[in-house]
Amino acid sequence: MTDSKDYESSHSTGSNGASNSNSIKESDISGQSESEADLQQYNAAMASVESTLAKLRGCSDKEKVSLKDDVKHLAQMYQKLSKGRIDIVIFGEISTGKSAMINALIGDAVAAVDVQGGWTKEIWGTNWEGIGHRISGLDDSEIVLIDTPGINEVGGAERGDMAIEAARKSDLILFVTDSDLNETEYSSLLNLAALQKPIILVLNKIDLYSPDQQKRLIEVLVDERVGEFLPRDQIVKASADPREVECIIESSDGSTRSEWRKPDPIIEELKLKIIDILEREGLDLIALNAALYAADKSDRVAALRVELRDRRATQLIMAYATVKAVAVAANPVPFVDILGGVAVDATMVMMLAKVYGLDMSLAKAKELAKAILKSAGWVGLGELVGPVVKLFTLSAATPLTIPVQGAAAGYSSYIVGHASKFYFEHGASWGPEGPKQVVRDILANTDKKSVVANLKKEIQAKLSLNRHANS
Repeated sequence: MTDSKDYESSHSTGSNGASNSNSIKESDISGQSESEADLQQYNAAMASVESTLAKLRGCSDKEKVSLKDDVKHLAQMYQKLSKGRIDIVIFGEISTGKSAMINALIGDAVAAVDVQGGWTKEIWGTNWEGIGHRISGLDDSEIVLIDTPGINEVGGAERGDMAIEAARKSDLILFVTDSDLNETEYSSLLNLAALQKPIILVLNKIDLYSPDQQKRLIEVLVDERVGEFLPRDQIVKASADPREVECIIESSDGSTRSEWRKPDPIIEELKLKIIDILEREGLDLIALNAALYAADKSDRVAALRVELRDRRATQLIMAYATVKAVAVAANPVPFVDILGGVAVDATMVMMLAKVYGLDMSLAKAKELAKAILKSAGWVGLGELVGPVVKLFTLSAATPLTIPVQGAAAGYSSYIVGHASKFYFEHGASWGPEGPKQVVRDILANTDKKSVVANLKKEIQAKLSLNRHANS
């Protein structure tokens, strides 16, 4: 028996990703043999995984921390794909016979079987050498049977996550039950079906049922449970660990004696179904699975980048809005405070550009900030109130203008920041609406009272030691 570390060891490549498209057009494979077309799809899947790995490794340090597990799992997928390994993952409730099923398929007691159930604490797998099957075109291919914890284990949230991850990386799923599906089994099977992997529903312990009962069970499963998402031919009967039966043995002298014997496992139908699927879809299975897995990880990278950038940008905007509010309101020299405020806005815009992976000079940042304020119109007018009062009172009114001018300056910077954020999110473009409409939308969707209140609170906190604060 090998554990998950043995058969899913991490693997890194030196590839910088594929430069050409991984998609395959129907015209590309016309005239090719089926095996050539399958191999082309397999190579495209390899390129897709390599490209996504390169994308993951090109993330920022902060993104890499959040994507550490994704990098590891995708590297494992690359190793699996390069070997042509088929992963068959087995699901089921405690004591439905999952482990016994592995033993029966392997033909050896590789999995310990506990009648109390719940012994499977981790994901583990073992090579299925006895099946005697190799993926066409991949002479070194192998098939691995993977056991998972029972889906009804108490306190198994972490194990459940491991099992779902195993299912995502799997190529074929065996779902073992020993009766009609209960609610937990049905819900789990439905979730697995959503992964769009081939599923074989195995009705185990069939020796406990009469032929009529077996027929009725299959009818119920098809007509009332899984018929909408699982074809009838994907439901097979088996008995991985048949109960002992009493045999009457007659001796040559005519005497009889009874002896309890254990029948061989009933798994031929299941083996034939697995081999049939592998023969028809083996290379396609691992290629499609790897490509979908890579696409999922690529989407996760994109989503995480959006989330982290949005969070960082929002923090920067509020921080610079506060800095500007304090810088403008506390400066006793008329109009110099406005110049300082413009410098803060330009620096904020330049820093926001970096968050979105763009380079922008200070001069360009200043132009963008001014253009946004111009589009905002009246928003920036509040900043002029303080300097005018300071000019005519020779700065004696600075303490009086702190709350008003500070809040106005901070709010205008907040609007500049969020408009810039929109601009950078859309690839340094305002889109079809233009800057004025973007600023109008931001103003309409901003709770001004809340923003101003927060800014005033920050201003008071930062000016508590300022000589004007208690004047």
